[in-house]
Amino acid sequence: MTAVRMAAVAAEFGRDLEDDFAIAEHLIKRARADGVRLLALPEACLGGYLLSLDDDAELDAGPPALALDGPEIRRLAALAGELTVVAGYCEDAGDARYNSVVCVTGDGVLGNHRKVHQPLSEDASYASGDRFHAFDTPVGRIGMMICYDKAFPESARALALDGTEIGVCVSAWPGARTNAVADLEQDRWKRRFDLFDRARALENQIVWLSANQAGTFGSLRFVGSAKVVDPGGDILADTGVGGGIAVAELDVARALETARRSMGHLRDRRPETYGVPMGAASV
Repeated sequence: MTAVRMAAVAAEFGRDLEDDFAIAEHLIKRARADGVRLLALPEACLGGYLLSLDDDAELDAGPPALALDGPEIRRLAALAGELTVVAGYCEDAGDARYNSVVCVTGDGVLGNHRKVHQPLSEDASYASGDRFHAFDTPVGRIGMMICYDKAFPESARALALDGTEIGVCVSAWPGARTNAVADLEQDRWKRRFDLFDRARALENQIVWLSANQAGTFGSLRFVGSAKVVDPGGDILADTGVGGGIAVAELDVARALETARRSMGHLRDRRPETYGVPMGAASV
């Protein structure tokens, strides 16, 4: 069994692609120097997120739309080299734009996920993805999701049932929109962000990387809090609300085996009991 050194980033990215690539290159070089093999960058790190999530907000043109097989993703892959790098971007799919996350190495694209769950007015800017799936990488079998996806237990469970060993969630998760507090450490949306990270790791007994935007963009103030969580739901490394890189090293196979030895949450499922009760009201 081999230990994997992995890292999740909290950093500020904006509209300018050249600036974003400069930040990404710096972070990749820093991770490489620290022996990191898997690096997670935030949602929308290539081109920035939305300026606001308000329905009546005056929006800009949005982030630049990039083709999955286009020069920008190839550039990211070249920067990754021997590292496995996960990064968020706006995907140009011809007839639609998606809030997407891609996983690359120097060999090219290993996996891509389109955000399924869209909060507030995000659906005005992006189409919605329609599935969750895992894929193999040099550091293990990975499943990806984006931000609000992790608020739904079914998302991570679908990935776990597809053999995910390392769940990677990239986010542009802001602080609370009402009754905002000056100290983001006390922000209620930051607490929810952290709870979801720990719960999704624990309930599925998988390793969990959570990257997030930091700083501000438009009307949004992001909570940072990138972290690495073990299959028992314990935080191994955390950036706090500022920018930084959360780095941890663990033997993924052994960690999963140890967590699942006595109480295997996937093994002990009773799916035949989970149907919706007759007459249950929809919300």
